[in-house]
Amino acid sequence: MSHAEKQFYPLNIAVLTVSDTRTLAEDTSGQYLVEVLQAAGHHLAARELLTDDKYGIRAQVAQWIADKSVQVVLITGGTGFYGRDNTPEAVSVLFDKQIDGFGEVFRAASMQEIGLSTMQSRALAGMANRTAVFCLPGSTGACKTGWEKVLCEQLDSRTGPCNFYPHLTRADD
Repeated sequence: MSHAEKQFYPLNIAVLTVSDTRTLAEDTSGQYLVEVLQAAGHHLAARELLTDDKYGIRAQVAQWIADKSVQVVLITGGTGFYGRDNTPEAVSVLFDKQIDGFGEVFRAASMQEIGLSTMQSRALAGMANRTAVFCLPGSTGACKTGWEKVLCEQLDSRTGPCNFYPHLTRADD
């Protein structure tokens, strides 16, 4: 898709890493997301690293959803099947609408890279208070797949025939 005739509008994006084992200094997945969103022309609104605590995750994401300056939340980690993987349970209750296609498209793209292991990904997304929340697995490879194959274009106001930009603007309805 040629972007030559359309204007780019940067988004304010918060990044949350969910991990019981990483520190911010060791967070290659969150750092990757920060670097690519900024390289794409978007603004980093906030960055946090939290343990796999369902209520802590929910509280942080709810705070960002309530903040009118945050338009997108990218979460990496906590989407698997281990006992402490709580990201889907933490955030899905906050969604006004689920973005079913995100998980489907992410897993389709991921299948080309990791095969049937993609079945164990509970990547998901939803809209809440005109904020898009995208939950990716914790590996840097998964974040690359999610950004390069899905999010980069869908968060770009120039992408047609449609993208998420019109759903994230805060104009009065």
